[in-house]
Amino acid sequence: MTIISELLPDDWQPAFAIETQCHSHPWSEATFQANQGERFLNLRADYEGKLAGFAICQVVLDEASLFNVAVAPAFQRRGIARQLITSLSDKLVERDVMMLWLEVRASNLAAIGLYESLDFNEVSRRPNYYPCATGREDALIMALTL
Repeated sequence: MTIISELLPDDWQPAFAIETQCHSHPWSEATFQANQGERFLNLRADYEGKLAGFAICQVVLDEASLFNVAVAPAFQRRGIARQLITSLSDKLVERDVMMLWLEVRASNLAAIGLYESLDFNEVSRRPNYYPCATGREDALIMALTL
């Protein structure tokens, strides 16, 4: 069973460990720590009592940006990312947020499929946005009307 709750500042070290396992170009520790505080709505997912994933979201007025979502490899393919994003969307609606934005690597077809299944729409493309093994790759900008 998955339990979604707030990702607290004390959770940053185990969450950062997931960050480094999941991303080819992970955030630095400083960036990870800087994305906490009053203007953020950050969630954690616990599966069978263990931190399995997180979502980091910044809220500004009636819009929010999903900056990062990651699920530890041992817990992937269990619907945890879907549960994190659905819970995040519900909490944003409670705060009268009207739009949720995100950027995703154009090559991340699994994530794009998840976002599309949650009714996100591709709005734009940022060429050469993300670093990758062969240089740079595009980011898709996606949005969800809440």
